[in-house]
Amino acid sequence: MSTQETTRQKIDGVGLAVVANRFEGIVRNMQNTLVRTGRSGVLNTAKDCSCCVLTAGHELIAMAESLPLHVMCGPDLVAAAVSDHHPVLRRGDAFLHNSPYEGNSHAADYCMVVPVVDGDGVHRYSVFVKAHQADCGNAQPTTYDSAARDVYNEGALIFSATRVQQDYEHCDDVLRMCRARIRVPEQWWGDHLAMLGACRVGEQRLLELGEELGWDELAGYVEQWLDYSERRMEAELRRLPAGRVDVVTHHDPTPELPDGLQLNVGVDIRPQDGRVLVDLRENPDCLPCGLNLTEATSRSSALLGVFNSVDHTVPQNAGSTRRIEVVLRENCCVGIPRHPASCSVSTTNFVDRVANAVQRGMGDIADGIGMAEYGLSFPPSVAVISGHDPRAGGSPFINQIILGWTGGPGGPHADGWLTAGGVGDGGALRHDSIELDELHFPMLFHEQRLLADTEGAGRRRGVPAARLEYGPIDTTMQVAYGSDGSVHGPQGARGGGPGRCARQFKRNAAGEAEAVDSFALVELAPGETMVSECCGGGGYGAAAEREPELVAADVREGLVTRERAAEVYRVALDDEGSVDVAGTERLRAGGAT
Repeated sequence: MSTQETTRQKIDGVGLAVVANRFEGIVRNMQNTLVRTGRSGVLNTAKDCSCCVLTAGHELIAMAESLPLHVMCGPDLVAAAVSDHHPVLRRGDAFLHNSPYEGNSHAADYCMVVPVVDGDGVHRYSVFVKAHQADCGNAQPTTYDSAARDVYNEGALIFSATRVQQDYEHCDDVLRMCRARIRVPEQWWGDHLAMLGACRVGEQRLLELGEELGWDELAGYVEQWLDYSERRMEAELRRLPAGRVDVVTHHDPTPELPDGLQLNVGVDIRPQDGRVLVDLRENPDCLPCGLNLTEATSRSSALLGVFNSVDHTVPQNAGSTRRIEVVLRENCCVGIPRHPASCSVSTTNFVDRVANAVQRGMGDIADGIGMAEYGLSFPPSVAVISGHDPRAGGSPFINQIILGWTGGPGGPHADGWLTAGGVGDGGALRHDSIELDELHFPMLFHEQRLLADTEGAGRRRGVPAARLEYGPIDTTMQVAYGSDGSVHGPQGARGGGPGRCARQFKRNAAGEAEAVDSFALVELAPGETMVSECCGGGGYGAAAEREPELVAADVREGLVTRERAAEVYRVALDDEGSVDVAGTERLRAGGAT
């Protein structure tokens, strides 16, 4: 009997659960370090960052509290690129990587990879951190440049598996490059140290775990954990009905795409094989703008749609993803880009369209699975703001705010989640503190509230849209955003209604509001404000199937008006706001109240 077979026999369910939770705990320690020590608001307030642990063979083991888009696919490709460029990995190494052509998302997502090397010099695991940067050196003061014709026009610094520490010492050449190019170098340096610190915490905890259990024993647990996860996903897919659906979705027009863009997504559930296939090949070639997806975000968006459609307790790792085949082609805007195509906006707009199409398509195949569509990215309420702060001697500031953004779609079993954000965020992004934003930046927030009757109606409704208004104080401010969903809003599933489309306005100093473009870099003068109304989330199932008591509760909360309750949900209410049973029965039978 082989050593591997002997190790497998020793593993029981309790031990497997304990070790799996030990890995999750390590990732949570990393995430806690990153968020608490990061310097930029997009990192320490919004938590636009992720951590995970990989095997030496680049398989994802654990990703606690991370943004799914960051880690579903990508860490494996990035870690593989590090190994390809650096065949011999040593303890004390750390590598910076943000290349969209070698496994990363967009260039603003900096990745840090640290190999975990045991006392005998054997590479056992890798720890991985990804953190969105407040600034990445783009030509325009934004980390999302939809207008970029190619990567050269985009302007971001690109690092390919670049060693930034050796023997735990900084490689100053790289650091000087970043300080010279990034608009807020000290802020970037704080975030860089936070990423390194998180990796080093993960490295130390894994070394302790390996020494405690023994490296071979630990490897046996990891293998069994991934195999168990695959079996869970296989069982989940085998219970689904067989079906193939081709979903069409439309991205809004932009200055670079005046007619918008149709995307085609094929979803094929094969329960007899315990597999699902997502085909993205029937789509346009890479576009001369920054909306193209990378290989990592193309695959992750498809995986997201599948995981959103099945039991949420299925572990999300390299084991469960073995059962999902994502078919891509090269030089495709939702596939594998060719250099120098720009992928500046590869974490939001087309990601939303692909993931939403997958989960809506699965809902079309059968009731009880899938979801409606999330509200779309990214309205001015989550814009990149920049300028010069008169309170600090005119020093530059730049950051992405996360406010006034709802997004949650209805699913087969629950209403939308109010702070879900975009589909790639998985609800992990935190909303900013208005007070902290006003403390750190020369700006004032005038309003933030939900908008009644903007939800996607359904048996399980989507969330309502939110309205946010803000502007600068004693200075000018640039606001960069790309609000998809202003023309083609989020759709419902299985007869559910669409969420209301996004809208955006600029209010002048006299108080007059004027609609502005959905994709723009808007400059606000003192006294002017930006008004953002995000999309509502799509609904799941027919609105007239919603329980009348839930509709009455929505009316009491101010999410739905009495008029919409009667017209859309077919629910009558009495003067006290309770359900009028007889009136509701007449409405749902097709009569009048």
